[in-house]
Amino acid sequence: MERLLARLERRLGRYAVPNLIAYIVGGMGVIWLLSVSRPEVLQRLVLDMDAVRHGQVWRLLTFLFIPPPSSAWWILINLYFTWWVGSSLEAHWGAFKFDVYYVLGVLATVVAAVVAGPMTNFWLDASLFLAFATLFPDVSILLFFILPVRVKWLGIVAAAFMGYAAVTSGWDERAAIAASLVNYLVFFGEHWAALAKGRRVERRQRARRAEFRSTAPVFGRRVCAICGAREADGADIRVCSCEKCGGAPRALCLEHARSH
Repeated sequence: MERLLARLERRLGRYAVPNLIAYIVGGMGVIWLLSVSRPEVLQRLVLDMDAVRHGQVWRLLTFLFIPPPSSAWWILINLYFTWWVGSSLEAHWGAFKFDVYYVLGVLATVVAAVVAGPMTNFWLDASLFLAFATLFPDVSILLFFILPVRVKWLGIVAAAFMGYAAVTSGWDERAAIAASLVNYLVFFGEHWAALAKGRRVERRQRARRAEFRSTAPVFGRRVCAICGAREADGADIRVCSCEKCGGAPRALCLEHARSH
């Protein structure tokens, strides 16, 4: 994936939109201000493909600017947090890679809207936080401005909440959640696969070391498996686990260790 992104950036990088998340968050702020006096405006922004087919094509983009339903104070916090997460991802990846991540989520959400019905940007924005928690797991934030919590734990909570919502909600919500994970899996699927493979290798190595320790002859009581020379009698006994010995540790005197 990294090599593909590098090739795409060489060809298309000049079309990247720097600070994309700032435009998204700024649009959310504007829409929230409009919705204070005209709440019905939000319904005209939802990604409803039936309305799009009837000419309301702006919905293909305006759903990105729907602010989360909340009080004014929490709206400001949410918008700042969304900007912080998005700008941190862009600073780490670069504008092109961040734009690709976001646009993949947008396209997946549009497909989900075609299949399952009207969509908002709620789960799309959640995918930004999952990426942030994966890249910066040890960053701490003040939960409720009091309790410092590492982002990785919040990422686990967010993933668990997504799983719970997928189980308990309808198919439209499940489609939205699945769409929000498309960009995450494209970008981080190889990371998690490599991590799982590394852990399997580590477990096998630990098991092999434990087996070796349990089957290896105890120092001071080792006896040559060929001639019967005893370490207790002063013989120089070595432990061999080569292919000729079947891979299992076998005690051999120095002479037979060299010649077997």
